[in-house]
Amino acid sequence: MTSIEGAPAAAGTGSPRAGGPEQDVRMGVITALSAYTLWGFLPIFFKLIEHVDPFAIVAYRIVFSLVFVGIVLAVGGRMGEVLTALRDRQVLVRLTLSALLVAVNWLTFIWAVTNERILDTSFGYFINPMVSVLIGLVLLGEKLSRLQWLAILLAVLAIGIQAVGLGSVPWVAIVLALTFAFYGYVRKTVNVGSSPGLMVETVILLPASLIFIAFTLSGPMPGYLLDPQTLLLLALTGPATAIPLMLFAFAARQLRLSTIGMFQYIAPSMGFATAILLFGEPLQTPRLISFALIWVSLVIFSVGSFRNRGVKPR
Repeated sequence: MTSIEGAPAAAGTGSPRAGGPEQDVRMGVITALSAYTLWGFLPIFFKLIEHVDPFAIVAYRIVFSLVFVGIVLAVGGRMGEVLTALRDRQVLVRLTLSALLVAVNWLTFIWAVTNERILDTSFGYFINPMVSVLIGLVLLGEKLSRLQWLAILLAVLAIGIQAVGLGSVPWVAIVLALTFAFYGYVRKTVNVGSSPGLMVETVILLPASLIFIAFTLSGPMPGYLLDPQTLLLLALTGPATAIPLMLFAFAARQLRLSTIGMFQYIAPSMGFATAILLFGEPLQTPRLISFALIWVSLVIFSVGSFRNRGVKPR
């Protein structure tokens, strides 16, 4: 990701974004749309390997993501950008933070999917835009309208209803929302390209992944490693992870955090439909009420965002 630069923020948002020609903004919209749609299919993908330990999935996901991104960068002659990032202490510190954030996000998401908690992941990514906006408010000086504040309060109320109604704090949703929102913020402000940045992140996470894999191989061979189909799916976690992340990282350079947040509705909507229609997860009354509040808050939030930009929603 490049550092924030260029054009001033639009009136009423206060959120900076990378400058550049209009085509860059259009490409940011296209890549954000593509990234979130691909993420929407991830619950189905990871359900296919739910028999594998979530820690193992994350470990192999890191290894194969590194391989995939490395090939992409080598073919494009961009490995020099990776070396430059590794030599920059400030960039390395920030990418270490983003790597830790995305690792926690991956592990939480995979654990939830493999433990019939896809609805929790959907809820988490529904509240993620609100978290992104709060980050923009606190760290980027963005200003919120009354409608946006109302939307955030409704989201908080929705979380409280789930906590009281289901008898437990929706920690999966909260962890996913916080880690991904802060990941987006860090990647927006760190001075390295999207693909090289992702490779540096996987390089940072590689030692722990290899140690875990070596530990699992020190005993009896895990059954999933003897299954060719599972091995293929584990290998595909590389492109399945890297492609949408690279698209998202590019979009984060071109668009404001609040704009990126608007696309966040795609993946959780797909996850919600997948959990209910495909995997039959129960939709208890408190959860249904909380989702209804979230949807109302998103509508209010969207209207507020359009008004801030002087654009009438269609």
